[in-house]
Amino acid sequence: MDHHNRHVYHCPLRWGDMDALGHVNNGRYVDYLQDARVDFLFRTAKELGADALETGLLVARHEVQYRAPLLFRPEPVRIELWISEIKAASFTVDYEILDAEPERRTYVEARTRLVPFDFNANRLRRITPVEREALTKLVGA
Repeated sequence: MDHHNRHVYHCPLRWGDMDALGHVNNGRYVDYLQDARVDFLFRTAKELGADALETGLLVARHEVQYRAPLLFRPEPVRIELWISEIKAASFTVDYEILDAEPERRTYVEARTRLVPFDFNANRLRRITPVEREALTKLVGA
């Protein structure tokens, strides 16, 4: 599989994220995904000149598949994310929460559909040509 177009975010685990068994609580993964997505979109939006992608987005849908429990440890966990689909008025971010070393082990696979929102006009809006160009550069596999 070609992972070269993926953004990598190293997410620290917090003791307060754990359940009684020392596993990351399932509800916390959505926060991890958001941290990774904000890092991804802020950084790339600035680089690619699509600043409205930083803030003007609403989450329309989350899908989370839990593959293996993640035990507490001091090292961060790796989150790889990429754009998987771009439509007229939405786009989709896919993620894997994993360890790459010593062998690849996936804990969570997830997907978020985001819709651009015009907060001044208080309504959904379409993806602009500049945003589409920027997002297209972030399409991965």
